[in-house]
Amino acid sequence: MEKDMEKALESDHGAQRLPGEEDQQPRHSIANDLEKGCDGPADGQPRIGDSSASDTVTLDEHEAQRGPQPVPVRSRSVTRDSKPPVPSPEPSPGAVAEKDPFEVIWDGGDADPMCPRSMPTARKWLLVFVTSFGSACVTCASSIYTSSYAGMNAEFGSSNIVATLGLSTFVLGIAAGPVWSPLSEFYGRRPVYLGSFLLFIIWIIPSAVAQNIQTMIIARFFQGFTGAAFLSVSGGTVGDLFSREAMQGPMAFFSVAPFIGPSIGPLVGGFINSYTDWRWTHYVLIIWGFCLLVALFVFVPETYHPVVLRNKARRMRKETGDDRWYAPIEKMNKSILGTIGYAVKHPFVLLVSEPMILALNLYSAILLGILYLFFGAFPVVFEGNHGFNLWQSGLSFMGLFVGMAIGGTCAPIWAKVRLRLMVKRQQELGASAPVSEPEYRLPSVMVGAIIVPIGIFWFGWTSYASIHWIVPIIGSAVFAIGCLFVFSGIFTFFVDTYQPHAASVLASNAFVRCSFAAAFPLFGVQMYHKLGDQWASSLLAFLAVAMLPFPFLFFKYGKWLRRKSKFAVSS
Repeated sequence: MEKDMEKALESDHGAQRLPGEEDQQPRHSIANDLEKGCDGPADGQPRIGDSSASDTVTLDEHEAQRGPQPVPVRSRSVTRDSKPPVPSPEPSPGAVAEKDPFEVIWDGGDADPMCPRSMPTARKWLLVFVTSFGSACVTCASSIYTSSYAGMNAEFGSSNIVATLGLSTFVLGIAAGPVWSPLSEFYGRRPVYLGSFLLFIIWIIPSAVAQNIQTMIIARFFQGFTGAAFLSVSGGTVGDLFSREAMQGPMAFFSVAPFIGPSIGPLVGGFINSYTDWRWTHYVLIIWGFCLLVALFVFVPETYHPVVLRNKARRMRKETGDDRWYAPIEKMNKSILGTIGYAVKHPFVLLVSEPMILALNLYSAILLGILYLFFGAFPVVFEGNHGFNLWQSGLSFMGLFVGMAIGGTCAPIWAKVRLRLMVKRQQELGASAPVSEPEYRLPSVMVGAIIVPIGIFWFGWTSYASIHWIVPIIGSAVFAIGCLFVFSGIFTFFVDTYQPHAASVLASNAFVRCSFAAAFPLFGVQMYHKLGDQWASSLLAFLAVAMLPFPFLFFKYGKWLRRKSKFAVSS
């Protein structure tokens, strides 16, 4: 068994797969690029894709309605010192028919000088850092706002409930983010990065200079909506830059960033609002965003493979004077409006027709709702029971930050657990290679489902003034670890289970999650005041306990449910 595991670790893409597994990944799941190289997949199936997910997933753009792509048949290169060869359009007598020789492909796979994966490793990591910090900036903007309530309410004469609408509308804007995803399918990632992040910064300005709460609430929605465009396509960059074998480290780093952002927002905002005017909360975001925009412009080139191939084709046409050279994306006949329309409609079709999607979306939505509810509950607990001031209350969120970071570092553990299950299945079937099942992504969800309520109960029942403040903070860290286990496991399970539709499934998940995250903060503070810290936390924990059986049920019966589904892959 150990030998089989070592062989599988050396070449995971050699594993036996379910029919259709990891062959036609949708373009806005990160799982696509994990399974392919610049020169196409190892199994020889043609595909042009975008983002991908092995053990962690980030939403990018969709590929439904996409026809099969031509198989690369020749190796061609373009350098500054040489002209590309002009092939004969007529095959030799008796030769085996080939695909169009004028179709531009990668020359030598990842070794092609124009392939993003041929960049030096240091530069690829620089791109990962820049895009990760961009994602953290957008999600941090959602929660940093909560630390400005006191100063803003005093100036505008508004209540905490009304001010909380600014948090809710921001998250609702993020929920609408997947409609931006198809843009990179037509124009590439770089224009979406620069355009969306510029708009994100512009919409922070009205918040910084707002003279009433109405302006603030409206501006916050558009901040979330424009920032969501960056979130929806940035995950695919990691898959553009790294092969499957080298993906684990950078993907783990990138995937934690969107969850780290909300946990550091109140920490940063607490210091700002303790020592200066509340408007500096937004000025700091503008400065941070502008620095990242400059970094995106300077350091991040186009990395989306189909668009880079189009650039290569244009260069070849220019250097040879032969207009017959073309890239596959130039033959695409989809319209932007049609693609966006599909991206909006199909997630809801899947949501109402697939029980696994509905249940797991609801579960992840409850957890994100609890996380955002804590942005209001923590000040109630730590300022009321322990006498924390504003910046000390912000420090109480360090538990969530540390928990998310710890959860992100556990990705290799779940990869090994999955591999053991694959090897066990291989031995049961007598197969020649480890056999993958989508349900093998669920162990992290199962463990996280147990940890989450433990962390919430821990936080709630240790929040008495007589107990040291570090104890409930440790409980919040336990909750955060469980949350990250659940989120990452659900995302990758969706990608494996609904491969042709994974983009739409993840879009439905984002919409439901963000809807709950927008609603929960509106009643969180009142609930903690009415029920008390202990029973309010217990109510949240009971919600988590109610959802606990679902990952275990799907681990056992998921295969049967997949056979009944018209959208899921079947064994």
